[in-house]
Amino acid sequence: MTEPYEHAFDPDFLGVRAPLPTAPADAPLRELTYTHFTVLLDPRRRLAAATGVNIDGAGLLDLGRGDDWHLDPRVGADEQAGPQLYARNDLDRGHLVRRRDPVWGPAPVAGRANADTFAYPNAAPQAARFNQSKELWNGLEDYLLEPARAHRLRLTVLTGTVLDAGDPVYRGVGIPRLFWKVAAWADVPGDADPGPGARLASTAYVLDQTPQLDEIDLRAATAQALAAGDVPPLGPFRTFQVPVRDVEALTRLDLGPLVAADRLAAVSTQDHGPALRDGWVSLASAQDIRL
Repeated sequence: MTEPYEHAFDPDFLGVRAPLPTAPADAPLRELTYTHFTVLLDPRRRLAAATGVNIDGAGLLDLGRGDDWHLDPRVGADEQAGPQLYARNDLDRGHLVRRRDPVWGPAPVAGRANADTFAYPNAAPQAARFNQSKELWNGLEDYLLEPARAHRLRLTVLTGTVLDAGDPVYRGVGIPRLFWKVAAWADVPGDADPGPGARLASTAYVLDQTPQLDEIDLRAATAQALAAGDVPPLGPFRTFQVPVRDVEALTRLDLGPLVAADRLAAVSTQDHGPALRDGWVSLASAQDIRL
């Protein structure tokens, strides 16, 4: 456990409890606290298994982006994927905690949060080429703040990687092909503040950057790329709304009360078309999200 920041992730930020995921005993994670967010780093994989951020939509500040990516001195360089992974290739350093989400509060605090998001434990390798689905994935928080707009403009978002044993290894780092996100907010009657009548609400998403090839062709393309020292093949982003319980199954992380609070589980699938996987809803735009 690291020394907590003064303004670290708060599981009670919503007025109803939305805690960080819990890892299984055989896969311990390093907890790294930053300003308004926390990273749960898997030191064996050198990537974050999960992150959690508190977003106060009423206090967000529009600060300059900056691009000062840096190693976190609290953990060894051999436990975090640093600049070598992203050098001279088309991999993006994808923010897990989106840069603008923790940037709220007094200007000095917001500025520190902005800089904190550029720590390498908050990065994960993603396909660099831009497409509509990537724009959708990056903008989910904006859309999901809307249901919370009448409820103190607060949102808690957990984001992470699916660290599968079969991920292709490039420059010593397994490249995840699935990412996940769970958003949570306080569902309260009318315009009341969260209190005894408030209930936790959640919704989950998966981003898939697996090329749409059959298994044999994918294995062959991956082996050929890695033998040449190239990035393993990554496909265009596909975004799905999924049951929160499926994120638990994919990651082996315990998501606590977020499973029972899942809005997707309470929405009928009638007239919404078939899902590509059982219970998964393919998203082409934010309007496809079920809340």
